[in-house]
Amino acid sequence: MTQPPFETRELRAKLLEYLNQKVQDPITGTQRPLGSYKFGVYAFFDYDKEPIYVGQTAEGIKVRIGRHLTNQRTDAVAMKVLDPFEVYQVEVWPLPQYDSRATGDTEARAHLNWLEYEIFQHFLKESHFNAVLNEKDPFEFPAGSFVRPEGYRGTIVSQAVYDLRSHPDTRIARRGETLSLLAKVISERQVQKGLRKTLLTQAKRLAWLAERRLGEFADQPDDAVEPEKSV
Repeated sequence: MTQPPFETRELRAKLLEYLNQKVQDPITGTQRPLGSYKFGVYAFFDYDKEPIYVGQTAEGIKVRIGRHLTNQRTDAVAMKVLDPFEVYQVEVWPLPQYDSRATGDTEARAHLNWLEYEIFQHFLKESHFNAVLNEKDPFEFPAGSFVRPEGYRGTIVSQAVYDLRSHPDTRIARRGETLSLLAKVISERQVQKGLRKTLLTQAKRLAWLAERRLGEFADQPDDAVEPEKSV
């Protein structure tokens, strides 16, 4: 049987390690896998630990995050809003008190929506760009409506994959490609304003990374081009 590429195998293994870690359930007091919770909010971070995406799920944390990062079967990935290649860390905030509720339960959904907005706003303030790549901002909810649970952050990239992906030139090339693909999606479809805002944020992220990389060569002279000799 042909195995998946090395990086894919490494990512899946580290992601499973993160999602299968045992955490203490505040309802039962027992240990259970982090990814086993049904309702929750999650956030992705890039190699600079910059927040790049915030989402929610009512279908299972392990299922939802797996769709983003391994199956790539989500709108965010398909529309080139989120590049799984960029995700270095994940943080999850589960809502265990609603595990037995139906997916559309009114109270569970209200808490989930509030928590997504709370996390989204928190990371907007922490972001260097005051922006996250989400194409839609979560609906605003009154402060203090619910309680924010404990978050669990983990690194889902092995050292070997980090060594391959973290080089700034590699990241610039990848980010430039993602920006181009997103611009292509926008040019070919009727899209909302939010996706154009994501395009601008991605362009700013690319420019910032390229400028920082250029700064590492500040002491080097510009490449000199010898003028052509006249005949």
